[in-house]
Amino acid sequence: MIVSSMTGFARTDGAAEGFGWTWELRSVNGKGLDVRVRLNGGFERLETKVRDAVAKRFKRGNVGVTLNVVRSADTSAYQVNRELLSDLISLAEEFDNTSSLSAGTIADLLNVRGVLEVVETHEDEAMRDARDAEVLASLNDAIDQMAAHRAEEGEKLDAMLRGHVDNIEATVTRAESCASVRVDAIKERLKRQIEELMDAGKFEPERLHQEAALLATKADIREEIDRLKAHITGARDMLTKGGSIGRKLDFLCQEFNREANTLCSKANDVELTNCGMELKVIIDQLREQVQNVE
Repeated sequence: MIVSSMTGFARTDGAAEGFGWTWELRSVNGKGLDVRVRLNGGFERLETKVRDAVAKRFKRGNVGVTLNVVRSADTSAYQVNRELLSDLISLAEEFDNTSSLSAGTIADLLNVRGVLEVVETHEDEAMRDARDAEVLASLNDAIDQMAAHRAEEGEKLDAMLRGHVDNIEATVTRAESCASVRVDAIKERLKRQIEELMDAGKFEPERLHQEAALLATKADIREEIDRLKAHITGARDMLTKGGSIGRKLDFLCQEFNREANTLCSKANDVELTNCGMELKVIIDQLREQVQNVE
């Protein structure tokens, strides 16, 4: 499976006897799956089916689904709201001070909203179900289109994510090769620090052992390096597996950042400090892109 982005767009058009429609789907980043549906033209009854269709294909993202329907004139009939028209005529005569109204005035009144009401022609249940099926089939085409768009964006994301992981690995390798983390350098530094402790005052053997162990722990970054390498392997495995890995990658970024912070706190020279700070920058860049992954 490939990495899928949460960003996507799709538009499909359809037509049947008497009306046409357009589906528009838009998807952006989201912590979970949030589907917002807007249907018109009397198709509001399809909302549940629309939500189910989207949920079957996508796991995360804020998805907006819009259906616009345009009906042909011959599918609708008109009726006059006589009560409203009568009230309007009375008002017009009152202000016009004439006993009768011209044909032009009547035509103007008929254009007032609510005077002419659209009455949809009657459809039996079988006809309605057939039209619903056509509209939903068109929705599935739009979903396929958006899935393809999200996959296309995912390919670009995959390349960027792998690039950040490669940069993390290169920086970890640099940190591992710093002179200050070599075994002989650590031993020499520990020896010097213990001598300084001894010069500072008298220590009990047990206390001296504790202080030496603490200094050794602070000087040794091998555990942090090993965990960072394990996280690098884990990130690459996830990217190879693909699918809905956004949450897992986000958690892995937190683990990366934790080890980078520890590395910075243990750093005892400029070179290692620079490696730790560079790691934090790259990890932030990685996490920013991970927010786009489904």
